[in-house]
Amino acid sequence: MTTFRTVKAIAKRSQDTILQDAVGMAALVVILVAGLHIPSFV
Repeated sequence: MTTFRTVKAIAKRSQDTILQDAVGMAALVVILVAGLHIPSFV
């Protein structure tokens, strides 16, 4: 239960930047997937 409380507290403190963090994380995933698929196109 402590882990859940810790994650909840972190999410509560970072409400202002959570959307920016999610967009940044999605961009990193897109870059990773694109980077892994580029060699198959060459």
